Amino acid sequence: MAVQDMVLTRIGLRFGGQLWPCTIGKGGIANDKREGDGATPVGVHRIAGLLYRPDRMARPTNWAQPIGPGDLWSDASGQPDYNLQVRAPYAHSHEKLRRADPLYDLVLITDWNWPKAKAGRGSAIFLHRWRRPGFPTEGCIAFRPDHLRQLVKKITPGTRLIVPDTLMK
Repeated sequence: MAVQDMVLTRIGLRFGGQLWPCTIGKGGIANDKREGDGATPVGVHRIAGLLYRPDRMARPTNWAQPIGPGDLWSDASGQPDYNLQVRAPYAHSHEKLRRADPLYDLVLITDWNWPKAKAGRGSAIFLHRWRRPGFPTEGCIAFRPDHLRQLVKKITPGTRLIVPDTLMK
């Protein structure tokens, strides 16, 4: 395990000598992640990008990219741009990155099923803000807003997120 690794445990995310409280997908931890199952996938995932809302915060790092009004994430399994950032108008299934709520004001993108996605394996496994403590995600890992901002300052592209299969029930 490298110094830069983040490791998901039953009681939070271990990183940088700290334990960060977090929530995971409503479908638990899965070896066989599928689109729409709500599960957080087992594996070693790298941080591939960082997005932020420039209308709500200053640029958090020099590698952060702004989320614009038409920015979306394709969850249209079988489309060539599945599990990629796309722009409106977009005729296929997608998720808005610029949300009315603050969940995606700051988003770390993982390389789960990315950049060459396999149809049906799941999309958009992000690290983002939680709704509230203990409230599950759709498969992402979510944090307290202030903790997420602290993590973003410590994480670099390529930082590994380890989700061990020992967390599966």
